[in-house]
Amino acid sequence: MKNFLSFADAGDYKALLNQALEIKKNPYGYQHVGKNKTVGLIFFNPSLRTRLSSLKAAYNLGAQAWVLNAGADSWTLEMADGAVMNGSTQEHIKDAIAVMSQYCDVLGVRTFPTLKDKEADYSEEVMSKILQYATVPVISLESATLHPLQSFADLITVAETKKKERVKVVLTWAPHVRALPQCVPNSFADWFSEIDWVDFVITHPHGYELDPKFTKGATIEYDQRKALEGADYVQAKNWSSYRDYGQILNNDPSWMLTNEHMRGTDNAKFIHCLPVRRNVEVSDEVLDAPGSLIIQEAGNRTFSMQTVLHELLKQK
Repeated sequence: MKNFLSFADAGDYKALLNQALEIKKNPYGYQHVGKNKTVGLIFFNPSLRTRLSSLKAAYNLGAQAWVLNAGADSWTLEMADGAVMNGSTQEHIKDAIAVMSQYCDVLGVRTFPTLKDKEADYSEEVMSKILQYATVPVISLESATLHPLQSFADLITVAETKKKERVKVVLTWAPHVRALPQCVPNSFADWFSEIDWVDFVITHPHGYELDPKFTKGATIEYDQRKALEGADYVQAKNWSSYRDYGQILNNDPSWMLTNEHMRGTDNAKFIHCLPVRRNVEVSDEVLDAPGSLIIQEAGNRTFSMQTVLHELLKQK
């Protein structure tokens, strides 16, 4: 592993998953890996789970960690190559990332899409520049198109709770009051369409099709109730349109996941990346039910990050 940006960087996912499960059993047993090493974390947008779990993961490994909120704790960064910096930006990304690389052994970066320019977002302009200028391994803490640490945590959660050799996992679109990016569903599809013991189904209204490069192994079903039939795990998440980029095409409240929807499943467990708009995306009754794994899933964010850090820092 050189960087961690997507499922492709997981390599042998079964080996990585087994490593995560072992680390979870003994979270402080690998502190020799992080001794005298530093993890840098830069955030271009707000975070709760990603920030705190990343710090916890670094400390579990015996590493030091620092956090920088770009633009708030630092100079305002210029992204454009060849820019004449006579405006509001004060430091070029080229210089900032090169300098930050001097202060850490691994650099975690969280960016966010504009939802205005599909080409810019899906070419991962910001993350690409960071990869270009970083001289240490880079971990995506979320990017314009993907959120691999969340999907890895979801996989850990499913693997440690499943009662069958083969399970049906359903990703269902949910309504929301804002236009949200496709990062989480893209990444969930990127991972779960590749897991050989998962039957993976995505359900959403027409017009909310994700980028096909992430859903090539999934079954697409536009009838939500049909998709949920026999499900063992249900992940609900809102996303805006990829086709009509960043737009809300349909906000049908009947897509909000309720106990009535869950009755058609095989007593499915529920997962969600959080934060969640209660009683907009998902009802309280589902979120607070015994089958809800959202807190366990959030806890596993520590172990997805810790496993990736372990793989990168042990090479140092």
